[in-house]
Order: sequence, then C-alpha cells, then structure tokens
Amino acid sequence: MPDRKRLQVTIRSITDLELRGRRVLVRVDYNVPLDEHGEITDDTRIRASLPTLRHILDRGGRAILMSHLGRPKGMTEELRLKPVADRLALLMGRPVGYVRETVGPAAERAVEALKDGECLLLENVRFNDGETRNDAGFARGLAALGDVYVNDAFGTAHRAHASTEGVPRLLPERAAGLLMQKELDYLSGVIENPQGKLVVVLGGAKVSDKIGATRRFIEIADVLIIGGGMAYTFLASRGEAIGKSLLEEDRLGFAAEILERASVLGKSLFLPTDHVVAESLDPDAETRQVGRIPDGSMGLDVGPESRRQFVEALLGAGTILWNGPMGVFEMKEFAEGTAAVAGAIADATDSGAVSIIGGGDTAAAVNALGLSDRMSHVSTGGGASLELLEGKTLPGVSVLEAD
Repeated sequence: MPDRKRLQVTIRSITDLELRGRRVLVRVDYNVPLDEHGEITDDTRIRASLPTLRHILDRGGRAILMSHLGRPKGMTEELRLKPVADRLALLMGRPVGYVRETVGPAAERAVEALKDGECLLLENVRFNDGETRNDAGFARGLAALGDVYVNDAFGTAHRAHASTEGVPRLLPERAAGLLMQKELDYLSGVIENPQGKLVVVLGGAKVSDKIGATRRFIEIADVLIIGGGMAYTFLASRGEAIGKSLLEEDRLGFAAEILERASVLGKSLFLPTDHVVAESLDPDAETRQVGRIPDGSMGLDVGPESRRQFVEALLGAGTILWNGPMGVFEMKEFAEGTAAVAGAIADATDSGAVSIIGGGDTAAAVNALGLSDRMSHVSTGGGASLELLEGKTLPGVSVLEAD
C-alpha cells in the first residue's frame, strides 16, 4: 500500500479513538442498486464497510449508522433501508437494529436502547431535505445521537451534506473509518508517490466529466491512455472522421490543448486507432471492425489493434489508475476493449504493480469480469475519487482534519 502522505497526516483514524461504551455515529455509503422487487443486486458497498463496523463493535462501541439510498423526494417506501439492515445483519452474522426515522424521539429511543457491541441503522437520511441542504437543525438532531463521529463513506465525501459535513463540525471527536483511510492512502499515493511508471487509463462517455483529471494526469503520468466515448472528441480535434460517434463540440479546444501538451512534454498518449462500430445501439444492429469510422456509424468500443496497443502500454507499469470503460461494456458486442484492459491490469498487478480502479462503471465492469480480487484497490467513489485526484478539497475529508 502507498505510504500515508500529507493529505492524511492531520486526519485522525478510527484506530486512534476510545470506543468502549460510546455512541459512534458512522456515515456509511449504502447507496446500493435495487431491482424492481426492492432486492439488493450488488452488496459491494455494504461489504466494504464491514472492517470498520467490526472494529467498532469488537471494541465495545455502539454503532449508529447513517446512509442515503437513491434520490428520494421526501419519504419513499421503495427507498427505505430495511433491506440494507437485513443484508448487513446477514453479512455481519449478528443482529442489526433498524429504526424508521433519522432524528426525533423514535431514533433517540432506539439509540438509548443500544448496548455495547450493538449496531443500529437509521432510516434513509435523504428522506429529510435538510440532508442535502446541510441544514443546521437536521445536523444537530443527528449529532445528538452520537458521542464521536466516523466517516467511512468516501463515495459521498465530495458532498457538503448534513451527515458528511454538518454533523462532524458538531462533534469534536471525529475520524476516518478504515475504508475512508484506505481510499485516501491509495488515491493520494497515485498523486504524491507513485510506484515506478505511472500509467493512467481514462474512458467513459464524456470528456467534460474528466477535464480536471485529464489536465492533472497529462502533467504527472508517464503514459495516458484514452478510450471510451470521450476518445472521439479527441480524435475529432485532430481532424479524424468519427461518423455518428459521441462528440462534445464545446470540448474540441480542450482536447486539442491536451494533445499539444502531451507533445510538448514528450508524454506517451494513446488513442484508439481502430474501432468496433454499429449504426445504432440496437442489439440487432450489425457490428464491424474498422480503422476509419464511416459516415452513419458510431464507435462503440476500441478495436483489436487498439486493444493490443493499450495492453502493451500497460506492460511494465509500476502504478496504474483506471477510470472509465473502453466501450459500451454492458453489451457483449462492445465489451472486449474493457475486458482486455481489465485483464492486462490484473496481470500487471499480479506482477507487482499497484492498481487503483475508479468507482462507478469501472468498478462494475471489474466486478462483472470477476477481476476485482486481482486489483490492489477498487474505489467505492467515482465522483469523489476524480475530484480528489484533480486536487480538489473534499468537504467530507477536510472536516475530519484535527483542530
């Protein structure tokens, strides 16, 4: 694991807290996907919180958990956290209490009834609109339920909400959970102390989602690989035909700027040289592998020569950061580029490289391919990880800094 660097030195860890007999208010990220029947389809985020929860409970703390689920407008039965409490109890192998309120008398009674080594999940914090407004009154109501505050929800750390920014300001003892600390260690290590050659792979749909990250990485990475939908704006910026492929016309100047900067710095920057195309995303649409994208077609994955070049560029990497798939990986016809990159990163990790996988779609792709266990770290926060890597201050992290 990368050494802890200056980003974290002023942040207390949960391992520094005395927990026995104390009410530990923990912000977790249980924003898990549900199917049409309200069943959890992926419990990765719940599993990621287990080390912190076990640390608290095994030391006699009383864990009071806060999380959001979805984006409800007021109270929504389909987005209650009862299924999460049930899954958490199953994973923990011990009872997990659940209360259908976040603040107020019912929540206070449930907390009061907790004994040392017991756990309680509060209702979806976003049922109260004071959460996203960072309302002082709502924050006070939550803070009254705890003696100490722990944030283990890295995926929400870029939001200044009541449970992430308001509450910790009201509790003088506050710390990062084990998952939060792990995220900060790995991601700050990429920026401040990469091991060996740093190779960054950026993909996904839009250039506009990764402007800050791209600017940062062209300066510090040894190799930058750009695929996915965002690659077509880069290709168009140097005059290549892209057919009906995704294009952000207002980002053509930025793409040209990055290509010029790579040339000035002598950096290796890889873009797709061939493509898997179709005329539409219809499952029955005919797919072809082409070098030049014809009019009427759209690039939906990188082609075999591009895969070979990308894989070769990953060889010998000491540190790899990957954020964004190489194509529309949810459809098998356009998943080979993402699979090739994922396999190469797994192989590099097996050979000693440090690999960090951005959250969101990239994490979903790695999980679907069964390769997450072969990566050094799969981040739980897509947006938060990008903002941290861009050098932005995350409200949910900065508030943990020691006074």
